[in-house]
Amino acid sequence: MPLPFRLGTTSHIYDDDLVGNVRRLGPLVDDIELVLFDTETHGANIPDAAAVAELNRLAMEHRLTYTVHLPMDLWPEHDSLKKAARAIAATRALHPYAYIAHLDGRALPPSPTPRNTAEWVRKSGDALDAVIAGVGDPARICVENLERWDPSLFDDLVRARGLGRCVDIGHLWLTDAAAAPAYLGTHLAGAAVLHLHGVAERDHVSLAYAPADDLRAISALLSGFRYPGVVTLEVFSEADFLGSLRVLERCFRAGEP
Repeated sequence: MPLPFRLGTTSHIYDDDLVGNVRRLGPLVDDIELVLFDTETHGANIPDAAAVAELNRLAMEHRLTYTVHLPMDLWPEHDSLKKAARAIAATRALHPYAYIAHLDGRALPPSPTPRNTAEWVRKSGDALDAVIAGVGDPARICVENLERWDPSLFDDLVRARGLGRCVDIGHLWLTDAAAAPAYLGTHLAGAAVLHLHGVAERDHVSLAYAPADDLRAISALLSGFRYPGVVTLEVFSEADFLGSLRVLERCFRAGEP
């Protein structure tokens, strides 16, 4: 059934590379999040020119857009910026709808002082400025909230630089489930991308494991707002993807999950 937003999922639903996943998922979704990695331990999946050409062909065939998830949490004192620059350069020809960026909360102590916080904001801003220089349009860089630290810490960075947001609802459920609908309502207008997934014994599972009351509230919010952005089912298996689709369809058909 048609959904009142553009539906997305990740490029890691099937045991295949980026192109193989897009071939199978293209008929089912409107956007695919290219989850990129670049590590010494697990190698890299940054697409080469041939892969980008095929991804572009598939995008035209299926009327897809792409969001690009940058490989590492951004911080100016390690190689995350070099890896982000490499990912941005490799995918520029795809004209991504958005780049998803994590800031690195590991530099924050568990109970940060105002001085700790100010230093973290300054260095995070330096990292974001480097990414903005590579992308060009700051609104296409969507800063994602993580469950490990308070997302309000990057509010001023987003506002001052004209950045976008990626509101990860699953991460909100992990930290304060009751506050998730209110947070989404506050930031929905500035969020080009939403991430949606259940939480159970592990994160990023089927929406069958999502709080039912919150799904009702969120579905009403998205329908009423006529949300124009991408809602990405950020899961990583066929079973979790198909299970999440069933929940969404039931939610928006019957008004409840």
